[in-house]
Amino acid sequence: MSIESARIVPLEFDVPTTLREPRFVLEPLGPQHNERDYAAWTTSIDHLRLTPGFPWGDWPHEMTLDANRGDLEEHAADFATRRGFTYTVLDPADGDVIGCVYIYPRRDGPGAQVRSWVRADRADLDVPLAEGVAAWLEAGWPLEHVHYAGRPALSR
Repeated sequence: MSIESARIVPLEFDVPTTLREPRFVLEPLGPQHNERDYAAWTTSIDHLRLTPGFPWGDWPHEMTLDANRGDLEEHAADFATRRGFTYTVLDPADGDVIGCVYIYPRRDGPGAQVRSWVRADRADLDVPLAEGVAAWLEAGWPLEHVHYAGRPALSR
């Protein structure tokens, strides 16, 4: 698949770099989040495996902090080339990483595949995050055929 055909949004679409809600903030995931991201998911592996839409392939699995950084660099490169969009979910009070949102092309047809997770000690945010992201995508993103893994269907 070419990079051009892998894009899920038009080149002229101004991809949002933030979503601010009272209980969470989204910003593009990158290597600057490495230590906090690593701490968030490695302390919540069992919880993540029970989250709707996971496990995702072979993740989560044990990896080093350096390997995690490499993964975050790949997500940042995907964002930069518009092949996919991964956002870290931050606590608005202290900036701590509490989860992630992935927006990527569907593998089973046209459109976008969305997944999200929150760490175990913030499990109460799982549904509000999914609802907030779904509303954000519907209101401002030019996506069709969106499948939010393990969540109610979006209206498009």
